Amino acid sequence: MADKTAKKATNHDLAATGPDRIRNVVLVGPSASGKTTLAETLLTHSGAVQRAGSVAEGTTVCDFEDTEHAHQRSVSLAVAPLVHAGTKINLIDTPGYADFVGEVRAGLRAADCAIFVIAANEGVDAATRQLWRECEQVGMPRVVAITKLDHQRADFDGVLQAAKDAFGEQVLPLFLPDGEGIIDLLAADSPDSEHRGELIEGVIEESEDETLMDRYLAGEEISEDVLVEDLERAVAHASFFPVLPACSGTGAGIQQLLDLIVRGFPSPPEHVSPEVFTPAGGEADPAACDPAAPLVAEVIKTTSDPYVGRVSLVRVFSGTLDADHPVHVSGHFSSFFGASENHPDHDEDEKVGALSYTFGRHLVPTDSVVAGDIAAIGRLTRAETGDTLSAVDNARVLKPWSMPEPLLPVAIEAATKSDEDKLSQALGRLAAEDPSLRIEHNAETKQLVVWVMGEAHSDVALERLKERFGVSVVKIPVIVPLREAFTKPAKGHGRHVKQSGGHGQYAICDIEVEPLPEGSGFEFVDKVVGGAVPRNFIPSVEKGVRAQMERGVRNGYPVVDLRVTLVDGKAHTVDSSDMAFQSAGALALREAAAAGGVAMLEPYDEVTVVVPDDQIGHVMSDVSSRRGRLLGTDKLGSDRSVVRAHIPQTELVRYAVDLRSSTHGGGSFTRSFAHYEPMPEEQAKAIAPRDH
Repeated sequence: MADKTAKKATNHDLAATGPDRIRNVVLVGPSASGKTTLAETLLTHSGAVQRAGSVAEGTTVCDFEDTEHAHQRSVSLAVAPLVHAGTKINLIDTPGYADFVGEVRAGLRAADCAIFVIAANEGVDAATRQLWRECEQVGMPRVVAITKLDHQRADFDGVLQAAKDAFGEQVLPLFLPDGEGIIDLLAADSPDSEHRGELIEGVIEESEDETLMDRYLAGEEISEDVLVEDLERAVAHASFFPVLPACSGTGAGIQQLLDLIVRGFPSPPEHVSPEVFTPAGGEADPAACDPAAPLVAEVIKTTSDPYVGRVSLVRVFSGTLDADHPVHVSGHFSSFFGASENHPDHDEDEKVGALSYTFGRHLVPTDSVVAGDIAAIGRLTRAETGDTLSAVDNARVLKPWSMPEPLLPVAIEAATKSDEDKLSQALGRLAAEDPSLRIEHNAETKQLVVWVMGEAHSDVALERLKERFGVSVVKIPVIVPLREAFTKPAKGHGRHVKQSGGHGQYAICDIEVEPLPEGSGFEFVDKVVGGAVPRNFIPSVEKGVRAQMERGVRNGYPVVDLRVTLVDGKAHTVDSSDMAFQSAGALALREAAAAGGVAMLEPYDEVTVVVPDDQIGHVMSDVSSRRGRLLGTDKLGSDRSVVRAHIPQTELVRYAVDLRSSTHGGGSFTRSFAHYEPMPEEQAKAIAPRDH
């Protein structure tokens, strides 16, 4: 991190006195909205750093990876704490680019409130609405910070109205910009009575005092302390969303934002903790945000540092995490959404090593971490992202947060033999760090496929393979697992005869083939009479036919749903052998294929696309252009629609990228295998034969 030096933090500076004096705040919002710059401004204003860094210069606290410097955008979650008004604030900066939504969801899990950052010169687009829904789905308390007020195209009022239109009437300003100053709408002497009245009514609608609204409407002045108390309750319940200006360029609103975080944001004890279970899957008592309670913590993120080694970022939900103490590590993913190659079940004890508070890339050592706080554990070798840490004698597991499904396949192969030797282990470590990435060893296509969220996610993953683990790979075209099928009955004659010099080879067989219904598999029928093919060589013919079916008879893809009947043949008393009849069986199948018709079968997926209503026509047209069949449409909420269709997998390889581009980030989809069906001959003729 360049020449900017952080203010030297001490254990006393960053160690919270108790959960009620902690605020875990995640910054979310679209790319280029100013989240990282806002975090830098808050750190500088509070004195946590002496001078604000720059994203362009690569000197910010939160963007410290080489990849982030190269691309000038956040790609990873980062934590930077500060202290304001006696309260520790853990700022959690997250990427805004859609490819890294997995990092956003991890940040939401670690936080108790979100600052939703919107640039005053950009407004509310489809991607911003989608991010709001991401927060809404997990019940995250939210406030809206409108940044870049000093931009020449800034429009605070326009963005405020757009936010209300997009997110609801409970999105109301708490402060307003006034030149380079700020109008406090809660203050009794606020000059903006219209916005103040709207704000007060919105706040006291959430008040536990049912008489408060009547008293206010009757003209009684409601004290600021009462309003702040009701505001905090409404924000904590995610039923009210205050808006405020926060301009990093002029500093307007920064002090007010820090004060609001301390006075109006929920503390860890006020935010609902994740569900807690026993390792066997039974319900357990909720996690009490109390340092004296049994330990329950969760690994939010795992990284590999070339100097420090493996670092696990942990949110403590209950109890106290102590350095050099054993903990129980639980990773029971199958209890909730099934164990996978990336996330296997495990239950084991491990000793916690060094504990530190994270300040961007820097680690500040500490001896213990209380409930509600966030810290890093060095060299926690068995725990992976999403795992639960608990007391050895009171094992618990937290229900994991929902992770996005990676839908863009990227086929790779090692660049060199040396890379090939290290690739499997490196990919395993990469997948353990990033649950939004999935590794597939496709047994049918023999390809190694990395499933990612998008092209930027792919680029970052492959860069990390090289930088962190010293493994170089190259991208290769993704092979869709096609199949071949006979379209009509046919006959085949297989002759494998070589009798010149030495021990010869002699095998002749005649077969009849006929296609079977989809899913029937393979049948081999023996109708040889008179011993034309000796009994001991009949299995050899079948073995040869099966081998040729695996290699394909048209373009090198497996043949399916076929009945092969052996009807005749010839053998030699000396030169016939198992291998000779295997070869004859394969030759007979190839001849039958040449005589009959062989169709290419392609897999179809059932695809469910969610898009804004104004995009539904475009999506349906695009489905048709991909040779898809529309199954139906439905409404989802007030402004979105669902399109369901069957689409060939060959047309879906880049759909994750294409859909995001065509809907400006507002569309999403899921896919699941449906069936195989014949490919149109025009497309089938364009398929290049596979090498085996």
